[in-house]
Amino acid sequence: MPGKLRALVQPVLDSANTPTRRPVLDAHFQSSVPGLYVIGDLAGAPVVKLAMAQGAEVAEHIAGELGGRGEEPLADARGSAPSAGGSGDSVYDLVVVGAGAAGLNAALAAQDLGLRVVVLEKNQIANTIEDFPEGKWVYAEPDTVPPKGKLWLDGARKEDLIGRWRQIIADNRLEVRTQEGVSGIERRRDGVLEITSSRQVYHARRVVLATGQRGNPRKLSVPGEDREHVYHRLYSPKHYHGENILVVGGGNSAVEAALTLAEQNHVTLSYRGTEFSRLFKDNRQRLKAALETNRLAVIFQSQVRRFNDGNCVLEVGGSTRQIPYDHAFVLIGADVPTEFLRSLGIRLENDWTGNPLSAIALVLATLIGIWGIGSGSGLWGGLAAAAAFAGLVISGWRGSRFAWLGVSFLISYTIYGAKQAPGYEFWPYRGWGAKALTLFERPWSFWYTVLYTSVMTVFGIQAMKRWGLDKRDRFQIWRYVSLIGFQWIFFFLIPEFLFRWAVEYKWVGERLASDPSFTQAAWRSYGLIYAWPLFFYTFFGNPHQVWIVWGALLSFVIIPVLVLFHGKRYCSWICGCGGLAETLGDRWRHLAPKGKTAIRWELMNTIVLWAAAAVTVFMLGKDVVTVFRKPAVLGLEYYHLIADVWLVGILPVTLYPFFGGKVWCRYWCPLAKLMHVFSAIYTRLRASRFAIHANDKCIACGECSRNCQVGIDVMQFALKQEELNNLNSSCIGCGICVTVCPMDVLSFQPQVAGQAKLVQIQVAR
Repeated sequence: MPGKLRALVQPVLDSANTPTRRPVLDAHFQSSVPGLYVIGDLAGAPVVKLAMAQGAEVAEHIAGELGGRGEEPLADARGSAPSAGGSGDSVYDLVVVGAGAAGLNAALAAQDLGLRVVVLEKNQIANTIEDFPEGKWVYAEPDTVPPKGKLWLDGARKEDLIGRWRQIIADNRLEVRTQEGVSGIERRRDGVLEITSSRQVYHARRVVLATGQRGNPRKLSVPGEDREHVYHRLYSPKHYHGENILVVGGGNSAVEAALTLAEQNHVTLSYRGTEFSRLFKDNRQRLKAALETNRLAVIFQSQVRRFNDGNCVLEVGGSTRQIPYDHAFVLIGADVPTEFLRSLGIRLENDWTGNPLSAIALVLATLIGIWGIGSGSGLWGGLAAAAAFAGLVISGWRGSRFAWLGVSFLISYTIYGAKQAPGYEFWPYRGWGAKALTLFERPWSFWYTVLYTSVMTVFGIQAMKRWGLDKRDRFQIWRYVSLIGFQWIFFFLIPEFLFRWAVEYKWVGERLASDPSFTQAAWRSYGLIYAWPLFFYTFFGNPHQVWIVWGALLSFVIIPVLVLFHGKRYCSWICGCGGLAETLGDRWRHLAPKGKTAIRWELMNTIVLWAAAAVTVFMLGKDVVTVFRKPAVLGLEYYHLIADVWLVGILPVTLYPFFGGKVWCRYWCPLAKLMHVFSAIYTRLRASRFAIHANDKCIACGECSRNCQVGIDVMQFALKQEELNNLNSSCIGCGICVTVCPMDVLSFQPQVAGQAKLVQIQVAR
């Protein structure tokens, strides 16, 4: 891709990235490298109990693959069976890299299932927990989930927990080799994985990577940072007395360290930001009290330039200051080992690989081949199209994400481009596409509805299992029942069958059943649920007064009342457009664009709303004001082409696997914007009954923000215990953030201060 074009496009491609990118894993935690599994923090287990569960689950899966007890060990590269002594030449069933909660539990479970296991750890057992300050309490959340596996887990001080784990390792004679880091893993042609450590080379049939993402403390990369008294961890704060101590950082770890050290020392906290925006409420209050009593000093907008012997040079507001220190602690987080993961061949989420120009060329070649089919060169056109499309698929299979984007575009473009009225199909389907897809005397528009409903049903059941059944969350079960039910009844059965039967059997009464303006407009029944301006055709083309009255009532009475009590839940409980996003698009929800720029892009749906309003005014006024006639016709034609085809259909469905399912709903849907306006007004007037609340238990794991389909940084609201509503966000009330929270922090009902449990949704679990 040319440099200037890449500079323009790359920020858009990267907008789905989170601060901690994860490996691409299948349902059993296997990475893009066959036989190499990733669990724990790197696989989205933000608390100890969930990491332990992943370890037990992956061990069961691997044992099932390898046959478990009784199977003969795999021969090594020279054809000999593994020796009993555990030498570097023997082939283990499983090598576990990382001796934390996930890795140890996986190793213990695998060993119990008859596999020969060794654990390699570059530091010490339970290193992340070991790095906690002395006496720190380790929680056993979530309370509703029992511990899984052989490791002991209950709320305890870190010293007690680690002591119990060491005893379990000894009792089970688990082979754990500490101070032995892994530098490389390669898969040989015979399927055996070769693991290179700091001491020797191991061979294994399977490898589980459970290294976590906190083992590499982030560095400032300034002169003097490697000095003896500059640390990147705080082990024993009570060992420091009467010293000058500098703490660098603005997160909870840095602030907690500063507060603890300030009890017996003179502490200066240096932070590059203008305020502490990521603090737990309790830490914020403690910091405020410490500042008021002058127990520590904070220097905002300060950057460390170098560490000298006994003093640190800070740049503050364009000038420099020297801060004396006896010890300094740089606590600015940890770097996810992305380069290490890539060196192993593991693909990360949202890696844009492949050649975009090659993908574009193959897409064009496919379309030209299809054009050949319609223009009379059926055989040669079909062969050319098949060859080009196969090239795209093969390129995608080999790792090109741009190729998969091309495949997704071709599928969406064909579905919607051929769905237009005969003779108005998009090139290359113009004049023949709709007819070619007419089956059993039913037009493609009918089969499109069948396809849409089938896809929503299949993927909706999968999403219901993922969020509702597996997590025992009745809120999510009913949400997906609602989405699938509305699709079947109002967006398939009524317009395609029940309307015709209602007319034929006079269920609607003699008068309506004999009125052509009603009976010949089955398509208007979509307006039973789709409100203006999402479906503004209710008011155009000489509609029967029944449709006008219902459309006005739905759009300007029912929807505003619904918004008062439920915010924008119409998008996540009722709407067919949102329904496809919540079902088919659910598996890619974590790829929704994030950040301030992505939120600014939401201005586009304001433009679409104004365009819909303008077209409506012109269409309703064209018979009275003659000057409106031409703008009305042109406006309707262009709105249909741009909004109803490209922005509703082709582009968002194409982008589902790359930017999540809510592209249309979030950026272009005029009804979503109108509901947002209503909800924001209600909130400002303190009349709204919709909001998400948080208690004080947030651990900043980021699961809520990661899984938000509309890219809201939910975690920031949770950390500050700020109400999340439609005045400060575009929340659609899907409740996934509530469901995924491992600490039961979030709720749709206000919570009593300090309350540990949810008041509403978690009660249903």
